[in-house]
Amino acid sequence: MTTVQTTAHTKRAKAAKSTKAAKSTKAAKSAKAAKGKRTTLRHAVRTALVGGTAARFGYTLLNRFTPGEAALWERRNHRGEVVTLLEGPAAALGSAVAAATAPGVPARHRAAAAFATAAAAGFGTYDDMLGATDKRGFKGHLGALAKGELTSGTVKVLGIGATGLIAGAMVQSKPVDKILAGIVVAGSANVVNLFDLRPGRAAKVTVLAGALPVLRGNRLAAAPVGAAAALLPEDLDEKAMLGDAGANALGAALGVAAAAGASRTGLVLRAAVLTGLTLASERVSFTKVIARTPALDRIDMLGRRPVAPPRPPADDAAPAASADAAATAP
Repeated sequence: MTTVQTTAHTKRAKAAKSTKAAKSTKAAKSAKAAKGKRTTLRHAVRTALVGGTAARFGYTLLNRFTPGEAALWERRNHRGEVVTLLEGPAAALGSAVAAATAPGVPARHRAAAAFATAAAAGFGTYDDMLGATDKRGFKGHLGALAKGELTSGTVKVLGIGATGLIAGAMVQSKPVDKILAGIVVAGSANVVNLFDLRPGRAAKVTVLAGALPVLRGNRLAAAPVGAAAALLPEDLDEKAMLGDAGANALGAALGVAAAAGASRTGLVLRAAVLTGLTLASERVSFTKVIARTPALDRIDMLGRRPVAPPRPPADDAAPAASADAAATAP
């Protein structure tokens, strides 16, 4: 073999060895990345289970040792039936505990999620207990404030707004991003609450909004998803409802999960969507939109009791009863 042939052979051998080493390194990195994704997803599922378990435990405990009289927590739903508001504090508890113990999440982010959830639940409970139904939405509450009347809803809006900004500052580093993150947290808390008008609706919104982030390994999103899913049966069975305490808390938790680590573009898009939904709610009934959209209506009715037929007017009830009586008279 000539010197030229030997040199060429050596170069080919080195090239083959280098290619093999590169492939081996790439395979090792791919395997490591796949393992990391599995671990992250496993942590997210674990966080969801912690949230669900804590929520169920809290709900049982609150029903057994109800703060104050049971009637204080009772409300009438859209059917006029009595339900309990204890689902809300239980959902908030489950979400906060799961967020605070989520593995692999920076301590600052865990603290922000737990803080925002607890604060939203506190202001929501205040509005549940003292809120008046004659003032609704931002327009109603801010209109009352302009006239010198401080409603419980205004206190809740200002409180969740302030705590949202604090939580946003905990998960972002730049001033503009801190403000945008705060808008996302507060806006998410408000939007989820806007859906709490029918059994299970706000809980379903929480689960659906958080499902994809959870599958991608977002452990903070898994906390409210687990808590909402665990209490969904009572909500759908119309035994309990989230109320402002639960809906605001679950929304705030989702907001922190969405804002933590997000890029500025992501924050702007999220803030714009949430602001748009909030403004739209002042003019459009989400319930009517859902009812008119077949796909949304099917999701909304999934697991719910059938809608009760409308009752006949009072004026028609008496003649009908008389006719029935006459028909059965001997």
